Amino acid sequence: MRYAVLGTGEVGRTLGGKLVELGHEVSLGSRTKDNPAAAEWADNTGPGAGHGTFAEAAAFGEVVVNAVGGQVAVTALKAAGVENLTGKVVLDVSNPLAFEDGQVRLSPVESDSVGEQIQRAFPQARVVKSLNTVNCHLMVDPALVPGEHQIFVSGDDQSAKEQVTALLGEFGWPPHRVLDLGGIRTARAAEMYLPLWLTLFQHIGHPEFNVEVRRAH
Repeated sequence: MRYAVLGTGEVGRTLGGKLVELGHEVSLGSRTKDNPAAAEWADNTGPGAGHGTFAEAAAFGEVVVNAVGGQVAVTALKAAGVENLTGKVVLDVSNPLAFEDGQVRLSPVESDSVGEQIQRAFPQARVVKSLNTVNCHLMVDPALVPGEHQIFVSGDDQSAKEQVTALLGEFGWPPHRVLDLGGIRTARAAEMYLPLWLTLFQHIGHPEFNVEVRRAH
């Protein structure tokens, strides 16, 4: 399958690299066609890895992965082009990080989410929120943490969530460990988990951890 991964940071490069490793074709998208980080990634990743502008990548991809920061997600996707998102699954892995007076904040929070903002801005896209509750290396290799810890999906389109769940399975998340939270509005809860994640990161000292939800029988 052809994937567009928008964003040249560690998250985008990690996801793109894993997708190529799994046999998919990936175009890493950025604001400019000659982005040095994207070019270096494509050169070092090998066959199946390419790069281009947000619009070029989105036109190439059958699935679009938003791996830019939550504050600029809608702007990046507008640059990708409505016509290149229509009908496609848009997997949003971003978090609504904002920095105020040297402190990490969330914006939006509680009354909205980045996932919902994307779905409103692109009503013909099939937006799914997932993977934003773990570190990027754990996204593509859940075996880094032992146990039956889970990942979450949110979205209004059931078939899109099923397609994302299948992709998560390729990454190593079996279906019974993918918890469907419901519609895209539930992305608010997944995004509001970030302050707890950051606190746990500071407490544990590294990002290779996750939560496990256990149910009473």
